[in-house]
Amino acid sequence: MTLFSSKHLGAFAISSLVMASTSTALAADHEHHDHGHAHDHSHDHAHDHSHDHAHDHGHSHDSDIYAGHFDDDQVADRPLSDWEGDWQSVFPYLEDGTLDKVFAHKAEHGDKTAEEYKQYYTTGYETDVDRIVIEGDSVTFYENGEENTGEYRYDGYEILTYAAGNRGVRFIFELEDDADNMPQYIQFSDHDIYPTDAHHFHLYWGDDRAALLEEVTHWSTYYPSELDGDGIVDEMLAH
Repeated sequence: MTLFSSKHLGAFAISSLVMASTSTALAADHEHHDHGHAHDHSHDHAHDHSHDHAHDHGHSHDSDIYAGHFDDDQVADRPLSDWEGDWQSVFPYLEDGTLDKVFAHKAEHGDKTAEEYKQYYTTGYETDVDRIVIEGDSVTFYENGEENTGEYRYDGYEILTYAAGNRGVRFIFELEDDADNMPQYIQFSDHDIYPTDAHHFHLYWGDDRAALLEEVTHWSTYYPSELDGDGIVDEMLAH
């Protein structure tokens, strides 16, 4: 198994990250780009302000959260059921060229060439775990033709502040049985900060909780297994 390879350890600190300018720029690029669905559904969480706002204001509010701008008191615990389902890695679609049109689109609006974007996302998406199934408290990794399952319990969240000023939240789960070949910790990031069903996610895993919070280079990314390559491209281009 290769679940605990060095590619799952990285370069920022638990609640405040002081990083080299290049790493910061790449982290911000990762946090702001096409890794999800529009957050246009309602949430049952508390706000300090009134909910009697126009639709445009609500859309702006959700966009701010997606971009990593939110208050601490907006963050709430999330159950593992937020990520329940059958998920596939997007890495094979990068390798076979399916995502090339995404990188070309990004190059039209960004500051890198399509090839530079592809290299950046190759580093981010790379993983041998090509499928993950989450059901109840059970998490199953499919890797190199093998499957391994563990039971996980919630272990809180960490708010990460990047040098660029935007922030992110890691929702953390700890292995609660003696499952072989499963990481002690898994950490979810999906640009949401309170309970809601995930439409995609980035996952970090390993045996050292704090070290995982330092990871900024590799963010294995998963979309629903029911989507084909074109469906994933459509989702990415929409955001």
